[in-house]
Amino acid sequence: MPKNLVIKEPWRYGAAGISIALRVTPRGVRDDIDGIEQLSDGRSVLKVRVRAIADGGEANKAVLVLLAKSLGVPASVKLLSGATSRLKQIAVDGDPARLGEALRQLASAKSTD
Repeated sequence: MPKNLVIKEPWRYGAAGISIALRVTPRGVRDDIDGIEQLSDGRSVLKVRVRAIADGGEANKAVLVLLAKSLGVPASVKLLSGATSRLKQIAVDGDPARLGEALRQLASAKSTD
């Protein structure tokens, strides 16, 4: 990826929180947030990997737990769409400005050039 390419943040601000576009990798070696990636269609997603398998909603539960823990908002994270897809939309309730800043810090710590 060229260094001068600007990738848009994969989250949108709302009155009660934010919604985040994710690309999830189940059966990873660890539960982690791996930064921001641009898809071939131009959309940006937050890359997340979890150890759980994609069976019976286990990976979805692991993603929600990881995001809630990483953002410090227990029980405020819910799946909006993509239950059976790697691409998901997640809603996080809370102060949108604080959540956006926390996501920026988490993503920038992991994003690679």
